[in-house]
Amino acid sequence: MQAYILRRVAQGILAIFVICTVTFALARVSGDPLNVLLPEEASEEQIALIKAEWGLDKPIHMQYLQYLGKLFRGDLGEAIAWPNSTATELIVQRLPNTVKLSALALIVSGVIAFPVGVLVAIKKDTPFDYVGKLFAILGQSAPTFAVGLILMWIFAVQLNFFPTSGSGGVEYIILPALALGYYNVAALMRLTRSSMLEVLDTEYVKLARIKGVPEWKVVWKHCFRNALIVPLTYFGLIGAVLITGSVVIETVFAWPGLGHLVIKAILFRDYVVVQAVVLLFATAFVIINIMVDVLYAYIDPRIRYT
Repeated sequence: MQAYILRRVAQGILAIFVICTVTFALARVSGDPLNVLLPEEASEEQIALIKAEWGLDKPIHMQYLQYLGKLFRGDLGEAIAWPNSTATELIVQRLPNTVKLSALALIVSGVIAFPVGVLVAIKKDTPFDYVGKLFAILGQSAPTFAVGLILMWIFAVQLNFFPTSGSGGVEYIILPALALGYYNVAALMRLTRSSMLEVLDTEYVKLARIKGVPEWKVVWKHCFRNALIVPLTYFGLIGAVLITGSVVIETVFAWPGLGHLVIKAILFRDYVVVQAVVLLFATAFVIINIMVDVLYAYIDPRIRYT
């Protein structure tokens, strides 16, 4: 187990390094941030002074080495589009909002998807099953931004139950969380249904029924636990997917999280903030993947890592 964990950690570090390198290159391909931030009438002396201040006058390989050096010291750099602010300060300000939104969307996904997935498996080929399949197809077909706009139009504009955008109390986060979690509800429900159908057809389940074990105990104790492996894998990855996927929803609802921040940074060509946010997203994705892999051994004792 320890050797496997170390190997996965090494692979994760390599993946993060590759992502940092690719992001560094792509951020500079997008153009010179001075074209956006400085006025057209800026003199050559002013441009040269700003370039020297931000290190843009150095060769690209020197900028890359300087970036890695700062990164190893825990310095994500100073933001270009936000004067007197560092990328770390901006992330610390916005991260709690993204975590709250992703956590609520994750709870919505699990609370709805697991019970409904089990019920549609038990009620196979019934109207309840057909409705569940339709719900899953709609959820996986509709883009998150479209779902967000539909929810906004119905519940915020027409019914005036929730605000359309911004942040504040609990009422501001409900619509973004529902829009962000709907796609994952559908996918997780389908995985739960297919896994339950496989387990329900096994011999030990048939034997438990022959012995007279109550049906609820057969379903929730014997079947659900064994059918949980595949959905739980996806459920663990949802945590990372929700954080990275929040970019679109935060923009639609003007939710002040990391997604909204990175969009503004891209528009202003603030490659420092873009690199910092992408690094955070990549690290979160890698850590959650490793945690899910390790959980395999504790869910199913037949799994062994060497």
